[in-house]
Amino acid sequence: MINPSTKLYAVLGHPVAHSLSPRMQNAAIKRLGLDALYLAFDVPPEKLMATLGMMAELGFAGVNLTVPLKEVAFRGLKDMDPDAMVLGSVNTVKFGPRGMRGFSTDGFGFISAIKKVFHCTPKDLSVCLLGCGGAGRAVGLACAGAGAKKIFLADTEMTRAKKLKADIAASAVGAEVDIVPAGREALNSAARESRLVIQATPVGMHRGDIPLLDSRAFDGRQMLYDLIYMFPRTALMKIASGKGCRVANGLDMLAFQGAASLSIWTGRKAPVDTMIRELEKAVYGKSKRV
Repeated sequence: MINPSTKLYAVLGHPVAHSLSPRMQNAAIKRLGLDALYLAFDVPPEKLMATLGMMAELGFAGVNLTVPLKEVAFRGLKDMDPDAMVLGSVNTVKFGPRGMRGFSTDGFGFISAIKKVFHCTPKDLSVCLLGCGGAGRAVGLACAGAGAKKIFLADTEMTRAKKLKADIAASAVGAEVDIVPAGREALNSAARESRLVIQATPVGMHRGDIPLLDSRAFDGRQMLYDLIYMFPRTALMKIASGKGCRVANGLDMLAFQGAASLSIWTGRKAPVDTMIRELEKAVYGKSKRV
């Protein structure tokens, strides 16, 4: 039952119709017995900060941010958690008496996800990261912080890759970082040299998207983690699995980062098992994967 005391949460993105966060978060809210509701709103980047201000005035308790709003929020918010400051990206905003505070749970969500699906961390691995903005940036810094041996950075906007390389170097974690030149062959070569390949671009969100890598990028040794979560297998995942690689979509990362957000807002331990089951039902049609 919705009443005047119901707390409101939401995910903001542009687009946002594909998001499974409302389904996942509302299942968690129900499990915890909270008087709350989680919604979704399509907000273009140029309207984000004004929208956040209005939501604060309307009494929203917190929001998640997805593509392409994470870096916009980082530039616009004055108060941020130290992790968000380091990552240069905000995917979670908490509204409180003192105003809005930005957080990033993407790095935590990614590390938790690969521990679950691949039973490893990036420690001592060579990593190929496709996409250095928003979630990709958080993932790259998380890999460096977790002890990755070498990281290949690829992005259509070279300035983002260069900025991420500089920030990894500034963190003094010791990972070797190379920027991948433009072109499919260069991308394929970087993936072949890596043990963990991470797809952190929007490519694959639409059925007709052409994958950034082809079969020449894989030789069976790699693990591929594709942050796209709305399909059981993206086209890139099919290519990699066809070459004998272990693959996973972004479902678990979505669940773990969302659970961390819910805990930030409520102070309660989020039921991540419930959140994963709800996502599995949405993506696979059942609560256990096929």
